[in-house]
Parts: sequence; structure tokens; C-alpha cells
Amino acid sequence: MKIGTYFAYWEKEWDTDFFPYISKVAKLGFDILEIAGGGLADLPDDQVLRLKEEASRCGITLTVCIGLPAKYDVSSENEEIRQAGIAYMKRLIDKTHLLGARQIGGIVYAYWPADYSKPVNKAAVREISIRSVQELADYALPKDVTLTLETVNRFEQFLFNDAAEAVQFVKDVNRENVKVMLDSFHMNIEEDSFYDAIVSTGSYLGHFHIGEPNRKVPGKGRIPWDEIGRALHDIHYDGTVVMEPFVRPGGGVGADIKVWRDLSDDASDEQLDEDIAESCRFVRKAFCG
Repeated sequence: MKIGTYFAYWEKEWDTDFFPYISKVAKLGFDILEIAGGGLADLPDDQVLRLKEEASRCGITLTVCIGLPAKYDVSSENEEIRQAGIAYMKRLIDKTHLLGARQIGGIVYAYWPADYSKPVNKAAVREISIRSVQELADYALPKDVTLTLETVNRFEQFLFNDAAEAVQFVKDVNRENVKVMLDSFHMNIEEDSFYDAIVSTGSYLGHFHIGEPNRKVPGKGRIPWDEIGRALHDIHYDGTVVMEPFVRPGGGVGADIKVWRDLSDDASDEQLDEDIAESCRFVRKAFCG
């Protein structure tokens, strides 16, 4: 099992220079750095290759995550918007392949966050989304890229909110390179049992995001990490686990994640590093023994 973290723990904007974070997370004890798809999609090829070379030098696996904006909603009933989303995602798949990364996760099947001021036609949108994900999966397969569809809470999206709905969606897509991504932050809202949700997902689990209910680093809250570790062990999960802590307000990251107060206890940059390194050790013990 590989343990990683999202770059945005330290950043206030999604589109930034990811390069310095590769060596940083390696020094802090991680195996993975997850970067934002929005920043990657528009990155020149030479800079993508530079990231790939640095990751190889540092022994770091790169993963990609994105919540598609509304203008690229691949589940849209507006065909022009859907096609724009397909084109954007294909460009991101190409960049991910060039990067040497093997998965794109997040809300790649719709858009994020959902606009609930508009009517919701879940059945119709679900059908369109499945068709779009099938097309994207077929495009990604020869590039050795897997799509991991993130299960988020009802306040952020409506197509699927728990493990059962996510597994059924992936079954209906019926592509070998489409998997479920669970996230402990969202599970805390939607699931009756962490253990049961993970076990019922089983072999469909392709990626796992972790964090506390208040978005602090794992180990500084009330998520039952030993229960989650036991469930991952029982399904023989040996994939990728990436923590997604957001502790500082400000910028596009703070606004999108709704971080309105400092959750770091006014930590210095050095203390932030110490906190997440300690969390990495905590997660390894809980998940890997």
C-alpha cells in the first residue's frame, strides 16, 4: 500500500508549481504526491516531463485529481458542454500519460460542486455520465490510465453519494480501467459504517482519499482509522491512499473547500511539515501494521 498526500495542504491556489513538492513529500516519508488536474492540463509538455523526471529521481508516484468545472461537465444535458468536457478530459488523459501517472481521480464523471439552484434530473444525467465515462475510459485504456470516480457527499454532487451507489455506477460503466474512489471525509457524512462500505466496495476500490471530518490531517480527529485499516486489510487492498488535509483559509483552495478559519493552530511552515510527517507515520501504522 502506498501512502501519499495532496499538494494543496501547503497551497492556497490549485494552479501552482508542483515541482518543489515532489522532493518535499519524499523527505516527509510519503510514497505519493497528488497534483491538481486543472494545473496539469495546461502545463507545457517540457514541464510535464520535468515533473516526471523529478518524481523518478525522488522515488515518488504521481497521481492526478480534479473536480471538473461546470463548463466541462461531461454529464451535461447540453451536448456542447458535454463535448467540451470530453475534449478537456482527453487532454488531461494525454498529459497524465506523458507524466507517467496511471490514474486520474475525482469528479471526472460530472462537475463540482453541484449547482442546486437548478433542477436535478438524476436519472437522465446519470445515463449521460455513464456514456461519457465509457468514452473516456476507452480513450484512456491504451494510455494505461485508470479513472477513479470519487464518491462525495450530497452537498457537493448528486450522482452517487455512498459506496453502494458508486459501485453500481462503475458496474454500469463496465470498463476495466474505471474504479471507485472512497473518501473518509465524505464517508463520515454518508455511510452507516466505514468498515461495511469499504468491504462492500471490495475489488472496485481503486483509490482512497483520507482526512478527518474537519479536514485536519489523519490522527487529529475522530475517524476510526483502525476500523478502516482492518477493512482495507480484509479486502486485500494494496493500492494508493492519499490524504487530503486542508487547514489554512484563503485563496481558491480555501474558498472551494470552504475553509473559513485557521485549523492549523497558526502553525509555521515547519510545524505543518512536522504535523503531516507524523500523520504519515500514523496512517502507515493503522493501515499497514
